[in-house]
Amino acid sequence: MPILPPREPEHPGPEHPGPEQPEPEQPHQARRTAESFGSDAERYDEARPGYPEELVARIAAASPGPHVLDVGCGTGIAARQFQAAGCTVLGVEPDARMAERARARGVRIEVASFEAWEPDGRRFDAVTAAQSWHWVDPAVGAAKAARVLRPGGLLAVFGHVFEPPAEVAEPFAAAYRQVAPDSPFSGQPARRPPAVYLAGYAKIADQIRAAGQFDAPEQWRFDWERTYTRDAWLNLLPTTGTLTRLRPGQLAGILEAVGSAIDALGGRFTMQYMTLATTAVRAG
Repeated sequence: MPILPPREPEHPGPEHPGPEQPEPEQPHQARRTAESFGSDAERYDEARPGYPEELVARIAAASPGPHVLDVGCGTGIAARQFQAAGCTVLGVEPDARMAERARARGVRIEVASFEAWEPDGRRFDAVTAAQSWHWVDPAVGAAKAARVLRPGGLLAVFGHVFEPPAEVAEPFAAAYRQVAPDSPFSGQPARRPPAVYLAGYAKIADQIRAAGQFDAPEQWRFDWERTYTRDAWLNLLPTTGTLTRLRPGQLAGILEAVGSAIDALGGRFTMQYMTLATTAVRAG
């Protein structure tokens, strides 16, 4: 489903939205959206899906050792999977609310943006970024990852592509246009083709190449599916970047429309997920 707006809308207060102000178009500069997920960190942690075990195992196997730095760790969803795979994980997360939840779930974490974070001489066998690399300044990200990786270490950037079926996506888009017509999200299509996301991960590979400190990047893809009940999907939906900054009344209107659409499908639907990854080995 669409994740990022072309620019970030400005809402000066929870009850009185003001006119939209121009914002830079680069996702990493959309800080208000980037830091909105912690408004309900517990729901985020409970509702967001984990990552394919095959992906976690492949990253762990490709890493020359067990020490992982997880960039934009969030509530530690991916970090806990790497811990379960035998890795020692340090998370870096700019939102203290998300970091608190991660710590409560057993993840060691430091609060900072990756750009500002100080490694203090520490080196890692792998640097991972699960659904978070688009919030990192592309002029900084790959070069800093190279700086904290040991030679032969692995940079792995990955995330989910999840486009609900048209019977769910189209009512969502229509309701969004109705309740938030001035939002940049309102101009986005109800569904996007996989090529859009594949191109995004190819662009990440180009940025890694430009850093000049990695071997040739690889592109990985994992296809899987999950069935959602009405309640499960309506619990996840408010944790997505399209909705985290809406007012309660706006959110309620969208959830009502989507809930009715799922009811018409018998109360559940199957989501076809595609988890994409761009990986590269730190050159010696």
